Amino acid sequence: MAIENQPIAPTNLNEEKPRTDEEQAFIELEKAVMAGQEEEGFTILEDGSAVMGPEEVAPASTDFNENLADLIDDDELNKISSQLVEGIEKDKSSRDDWEKTYQDGLKYLGMKFDSERSEPFAGASGVIHPLLGEAVTSFQAQAYKELLPANGPVKTQVVGEYNSVVEEQAQRVKEFMNYQITNVMEEYDAELDQLLFYLPLAGSAFKKVYYDEVMGRAVSKFVAPEDLIVPYYTTDLESCPRITNIIKMPENEVRKLQAQGFYKSVNIDYGESAEQSSQIKEEIEELSGMEQNYDTSEVSVLYEVHCNLNIEGFEDVDNQGQNTGVKLPYIVTIDSNSQKVLSIRRNFLEQDPYKSKIEYFVHFKFLPGLGFYGFGLTHMIGGLSKASTSILRQLIDAGTLANLPAGFKTRGIRIRDEDSPIQPGEFRDVDAPGGSLADAIQPLPFKEPSQTLLSLLSVLVNSGKQFASIAEINTGQGNPQAPVGTTMALLERSTKVLSAIHKRLHSAQRKEFKLLAKVFKEYLPPEYPYMTANGGGQLKLTDFDDRVDIIPISNPDIFSSAQRIAMAQEMMNLVQSNPEIHGPNGIYESYRRMYAAIGVDNIDSLLQPPPPTDPVPTEAGVENNTLLLGGNAKAFPEQNHDAHIEIHKALLKTSPVQSNLQVQANIFSHIMEHLQMKADALAQQQMPQEVMAQYQQLQQATQQTSGQEQQQLMQQAAQILGQYSSPILAQLVQEFTDSVGSPEDEDPLVTIRKQELALKGQELAQEQRQFAADQDRKIQETQARLNVDRERIDASEGIARMKDDTAQDRLDQQREFKLRDLQNK
Repeated sequence: MAIENQPIAPTNLNEEKPRTDEEQAFIELEKAVMAGQEEEGFTILEDGSAVMGPEEVAPASTDFNENLADLIDDDELNKISSQLVEGIEKDKSSRDDWEKTYQDGLKYLGMKFDSERSEPFAGASGVIHPLLGEAVTSFQAQAYKELLPANGPVKTQVVGEYNSVVEEQAQRVKEFMNYQITNVMEEYDAELDQLLFYLPLAGSAFKKVYYDEVMGRAVSKFVAPEDLIVPYYTTDLESCPRITNIIKMPENEVRKLQAQGFYKSVNIDYGESAEQSSQIKEEIEELSGMEQNYDTSEVSVLYEVHCNLNIEGFEDVDNQGQNTGVKLPYIVTIDSNSQKVLSIRRNFLEQDPYKSKIEYFVHFKFLPGLGFYGFGLTHMIGGLSKASTSILRQLIDAGTLANLPAGFKTRGIRIRDEDSPIQPGEFRDVDAPGGSLADAIQPLPFKEPSQTLLSLLSVLVNSGKQFASIAEINTGQGNPQAPVGTTMALLERSTKVLSAIHKRLHSAQRKEFKLLAKVFKEYLPPEYPYMTANGGGQLKLTDFDDRVDIIPISNPDIFSSAQRIAMAQEMMNLVQSNPEIHGPNGIYESYRRMYAAIGVDNIDSLLQPPPPTDPVPTEAGVENNTLLLGGNAKAFPEQNHDAHIEIHKALLKTSPVQSNLQVQANIFSHIMEHLQMKADALAQQQMPQEVMAQYQQLQQATQQTSGQEQQQLMQQAAQILGQYSSPILAQLVQEFTDSVGSPEDEDPLVTIRKQELALKGQELAQEQRQFAADQDRKIQETQARLNVDRERIDASEGIARMKDDTAQDRLDQQREFKLRDLQNK
């Protein structure tokens, strides 16, 4: 039965009750005290007590990752901003020469045709020689393929002890990182592609690896060299005291981050002065055919400064709370126009006692420069490209003048329709008073394009190509039977520079992957599922420890597919020349690596792996068959030892076995294995509990150690087990020998004769095998000598061809010198 709620009459809470005289007097006294507490210098607390001076406010605890700009005084922020901006301007001016060389080199990429040339005449050729553009494109294409293969750029190697647990961990890390880079981090492919195009131009390019809060994942962004500024004296990013990353951000994004609390809510100016575009940016935009047609007020240029500061109120203190004066690493974001600080955040881990700065940037170098920035092709062959362009233009202009002659004519000559060009087959009327037409017109003596300039152009282009390692390698035009070593020597000789550059890229990419692994370790949950082409996987956060080293899959010693195929071919030849010393998997592995070198997919469908060599438990009948054929059988602890022993004892009593001492020995050895394992099993059952516990602890410790310590633990466990298993084994062996006797119905002399015949047969079989092995070895030695002779002949022919080419080049040079002397005369 429901109970109805009765309405309650409302109470007037604001109605004042009448006060007594004592209460009214107390209230008036309290008001007087509160009014005069500032003058008297004391404060009434909530509990009614009073203290001298104003009430102390406890400082609010701050989150470690909080924006400190919200907590620091504006005067201190302005001081920090002025100090950093002044340093940034000095850093910019210190690299003016590097920027100028880089900017001048961009003009000779050949991306823009100079159609407004007026020297030496209007409409002169503005073509640019493609030497620099060809070198940049060739390097970018080759490096991109090597650094980012289709299956992923990451591989792992185990550091320290190698076991199945660590091997599975390394496999999980490899699969997960390749999955992230090739599938989740969609920008990685395009960013690396762009970096490899900038790198040969500028000599330096950068990657920024960090966790993006908006995307909710790790990212690896390309940073153009003109957008990363460091002090003049810097040698590397690890020890650099101030790294400035110039970031262009739309106005709306800045306001959004301010609303979210990521940036300090301050008014910053937008406008033309905020556009801090460098001359390099302007040159790149001009070459790309782009013009600035957006409102600069929509864009803000920010300075993200990674630096060391000693901020008042956040100083480094020792164990006694005293200020040490040590500057701590911070990331300060400043608006370049208003120079106002938007954020200040700590750049070290909270649990790090050394407060080491967190690294975000990776430096990719093309060639080591004389300072921090590397040298690129614009610095090294920019002069050759400029000279080649000048000569090419001169040749084209000379051909233009020779095809369209000009000259002088007498003032009185009259030509009808002289403003229109003469058509083919047309004879135009000319009035030539006072003489012949030949005397009235004198053409200028323009020469055909100079052969000397053409030869010089060829020399310049060949020199540039040789330096940039883009010269043609005609490995397929020689003798197809040329030794692989000769082909590899030609490849290495013509690509020495490229090989060194590839090693620098390999080292930089290795650091990039280590930074990515740190980001994953910092932000991933304890277990993270992922999918691959082979199915799903489950990554553990503890997989990113020091036991697995993450390295690029590219080989710094192999920089082209041609070299990779040549090495695989040489390895296959060596394995096939002597397969016995390469083990049962030698031929299989050599073919597998050859297929991988030439890029064959799904190799397992073509190449069947050899059968496993590790023994597995088999039935007693199968073991008897193996023993009869002269092989060896292996016992396993989980087998039924009594059943196996009885079946093998029955085999011992057969006539073929009794006449073959070697087979008998193998059977006895195999039975002894079963007896030992049976004795060990019985001994463990008879051990006291405390001894059994000690034995099991030693067994577990053995699995967790390696080397000499593991051997010592195994010996201790064997001693404990042997104390109980030895008496049992002796009894089992005695029982077995008693149950096995020689046949009573056979004459001992007959048995001896059978054994002699069996030994003789074994000797004959051994001699036959030895003879066959000697014949095979002789055949292989003969084939090896033929191969050596063939290679010696091929090498001699190659040397002869090189001498002929050298002599021909010398004759060509002498012919050019003679021709030049004749032209000069």
